Amino acid sequence: MAKTMYALDLSKPMEEQAHPGHNRWHPDIPAAFSVDPGTSFRMDCKEWTDGQIENNDSAEDVRKVNLSRVHVLSGPVYVNGAEPGDLLVVDILDIGSHQGYEWGFNGIFAKENGGSFLVDEFPEAQKSIWDFEGIYTTSRHVPGVKFAGLIHPGLIGVAPSMELLQKWNDREQKLIDTDPNRVPALANAPTSESVVLGTLSGAEFDRIAKEGARTVPPRENGGNCDIKNLSKGSRIFFPTFVEGAKLSVGDLHFSQGDGEITFCGGIEMSGWIELKVDIIKGGMEKYKITENPVFQPGPVEPNYSDYLVFQGISVDDRNGQQTYLDANIAFRRACLNAIEYLKTLGYTGEQAYMLLSTAPVEGRINGIVDIPNACCTIAIPTQIFDRDIMPK
Repeated sequence: MAKTMYALDLSKPMEEQAHPGHNRWHPDIPAAFSVDPGTSFRMDCKEWTDGQIENNDSAEDVRKVNLSRVHVLSGPVYVNGAEPGDLLVVDILDIGSHQGYEWGFNGIFAKENGGSFLVDEFPEAQKSIWDFEGIYTTSRHVPGVKFAGLIHPGLIGVAPSMELLQKWNDREQKLIDTDPNRVPALANAPTSESVVLGTLSGAEFDRIAKEGARTVPPRENGGNCDIKNLSKGSRIFFPTFVEGAKLSVGDLHFSQGDGEITFCGGIEMSGWIELKVDIIKGGMEKYKITENPVFQPGPVEPNYSDYLVFQGISVDDRNGQQTYLDANIAFRRACLNAIEYLKTLGYTGEQAYMLLSTAPVEGRINGIVDIPNACCTIAIPTQIFDRDIMPK
């Protein structure tokens, strides 16, 4: 087992830890520790809301969740010798949960507080709790299903340069300005509310709190990509923008469906992750990996082979409007078609929605060239149900 280089007390909020993590992206957040290339190490991770969601049957905590708090990340890790222009190579060796924390949650955020992919159809907050038993999970809130998890970090990335950070904030503010009163918001601008910045304090804390980018979206540094196949055995090649790369990780998921469509998505959990790091000097230019990470999936995933697949096309169901090859609309239609089918099996729309976000469902862009309709699909493994779900 790799040495634990970053330990947390999961019962305490992040700012009360011996070595607090952070919940913003900024090049000047100090590293929590440093490692040499070739080093393997273990880090603890808190679930992304920093303990705001409880193991109970009420969705009130999801409705009132403070989204300025998320995501609480472990790190940054300073990799000795890493320089701008290098590729940081990160191997995910293993991931797991701690004793006493063998549970996770999924939720639908309220429209006025975050929303979700299908926010117009599901504007109210909802929650499901999932219990872990080895590699499997079940939920008292979504009965009749049991499936193997594919534990992965929803968020893993490196620090941006100051130039890149400013680019992020500028372009996202321009998007917000197109509809500043939209609910949910088009993007999340920097805010000093509920900021955690490691060991910083005083004027430096105040400066970085005002400049730091929110961790909600994926960006050029990786970040909150929510790729379920980025699990144990995977290798990631990150562009390096600052000295030491400053790698951070968090937002662990026990399982997730492609798209993480409820936004409070997958099965959120606290736990630990083992990583190994190395460097390819000058790798960004050599391999043209300059703007976004590249990864090699690991060999471990749930072995499901029988699926029921739902299609969607890019005709907007809300107004009947024909769009041009809009994969977002097509995937939305596929999800809604799947939910309607699951409702015939006795599930509520909310239960079906959360099931699509938590189970190892497969999302695909199948056709993106046949004007005017894109075609997307969502495939549900039939073996996760305790009964035959096929049409008769």
